[in-house]
Amino acid sequence: MEIDYAVVFFLLYLFLFSQQLRTTWSLKPCVSVCRWAHTKEKGKPLMLNPRTNKGMAFSLQERQILGIHGLLPPKVETQDIQALRFQNNLKKMTDPLEKYIYLMGIQERNERLFYRVLMEDIEELMPIVYTPTVGLACTHYGHIFRRPKGLFISILDKGHVRSILDNWPETNVSAVVVTDGERILGLGDLGVYGMGIPVGKLCLYTACAGIRPEKCLPVVIDVGTDNETLLEDPFYMGLYQKRDRSQAYDDLIDEFMEAVVDKYGQDTLIQFEDFGNHNAFRFLRKYREKFCTFNDDIQGTASVALAGLLAAQRAIGKPITEHRVLFLGAGEAALGIANLIVMAMTETGMTQAEARKKIWMYDKYGLLVKGRQQETDTNQEAFVHESPGNVESFLDAVNTIKPTAIIGVAGAGRLFTHDVIKAMGILNERPIIFSLSNPTNKAECTPNDAYTLTNGRCLFASGSPFGPVTLSDGRVLTPGQGNNAYIFPGVALAVILSRVRHISDTVFLEAAKALAEQVTDKELEEGRLYPPLSNIREVSIQMAIKLVEYVYAKGMAFRYPEPLDKNGFIRATVWNTNYDCFLPDTYDWPGIGFSPKAK
Repeated sequence: MEIDYAVVFFLLYLFLFSQQLRTTWSLKPCVSVCRWAHTKEKGKPLMLNPRTNKGMAFSLQERQILGIHGLLPPKVETQDIQALRFQNNLKKMTDPLEKYIYLMGIQERNERLFYRVLMEDIEELMPIVYTPTVGLACTHYGHIFRRPKGLFISILDKGHVRSILDNWPETNVSAVVVTDGERILGLGDLGVYGMGIPVGKLCLYTACAGIRPEKCLPVVIDVGTDNETLLEDPFYMGLYQKRDRSQAYDDLIDEFMEAVVDKYGQDTLIQFEDFGNHNAFRFLRKYREKFCTFNDDIQGTASVALAGLLAAQRAIGKPITEHRVLFLGAGEAALGIANLIVMAMTETGMTQAEARKKIWMYDKYGLLVKGRQQETDTNQEAFVHESPGNVESFLDAVNTIKPTAIIGVAGAGRLFTHDVIKAMGILNERPIIFSLSNPTNKAECTPNDAYTLTNGRCLFASGSPFGPVTLSDGRVLTPGQGNNAYIFPGVALAVILSRVRHISDTVFLEAAKALAEQVTDKELEEGRLYPPLSNIREVSIQMAIKLVEYVYAKGMAFRYPEPLDKNGFIRATVWNTNYDCFLPDTYDWPGIGFSPKAK
């Protein structure tokens, strides 16, 4: 008997079509019928993955198709209700560390919901996931540990770094934030407990600039710690050894940099964070022309501080070239800010030598002057001047140098004393006082002291968040927070999208200008030197647009063809917190195009 294959195929076609219809009505499809748009996971593993989990927001169809029907309560919730639940729970908490643990718990369970909650209340919650609370979390890291985040690479892994990177589940990483934990904020050497910093930074990559979280990789390099308290702590999670400061340390960092580029590409952004002063400058010089890298403590801090000075320039009406700046502290933050100020001054025609003469530094040994007993670092030499006379205290330095601006980055606490603030008020009609050290208890002074002791005339910025200050005459002034979060997310977004391979200091100069331009006249009148944090997503996007325009104009970009509509190009890439749908729009049967969603 001859077989009519046309009839057989027609009957098979009808059978498969009937299976599709049955799928639509009974919600029990054959898996081969459905093409999964966003995930290959099914069942409980899908719910345990924070990147795919939607909690009770899975629809009935999704629950049945994905094999999780019955694993959740029957109610289907909206993300709005989920966010409200977590926001209400957060409001009941008063302890910042408790809030941090709770928020990190949301991130570990449901990534999109975490960012939804964070972004909707960024002014309140950024101080929890970032400075100052992240510093507290780092000091307690081993005691509050729930689930590992990021990649841990130790000195014992030398020679095998690439194989460790291969263990990271994401294959398309665009940004890496790495620390060796030696100088965490103003808290010192915390070893692997410093992992909280890269995790927090990358949270802001996503929340502030819309960089996709799966493209971000936090890394801690563990070469030991010199913190005796941690070495005696049974809950410490790193190597129980003193810091390795031998050639093996340098070799490990070299291997790490090369492994990242080998795996993810030469335009992968690598942000150095909270390395010790010596290593921070050394690695910046060593790698900046070979890799797409920057040091946030040096360059990010410099950019945000310069932006504050440029905004203050508008309020005072005095160009930056007419300012004299005295730093409290002479480490990586102070030197980074000083060098960028010099760059801004020379851009107007002033010579580099003239610009450097306008910047003074005071460290724990006193004023940086020629001939003092304590040696100065080679990075400080440009700002070592002839002694102006007998200076035995920071107050003496203020009265002798007569600065128009003082910038605190020493992390040594309340060293902008009442006498210092009063002296600045006497010397200047509108004194500039930047108390930038983190966390809050390391700040050089509070805005309350700065405003009160200068009768509200000073232009103030802090590194940590402070609330508005009400003066005796009824005026309310809102202190600006000179937070690096205004800079590094926008810079990272621009660098990633334009595929810059080497990040020049001029990028941070342009970032400072772009930030200062976004401060309105009304905000300046309110005491602000930075835009409200509530608007930081738009601030970062606007900065990224300016920077993308700049790097293409200067021939620094390697993405081709150059996008003509840079505004539209950048906004189209920004990640949002809406849930993905796990059901396909149509089932892939030729000529059918039947959509269960259209039913």
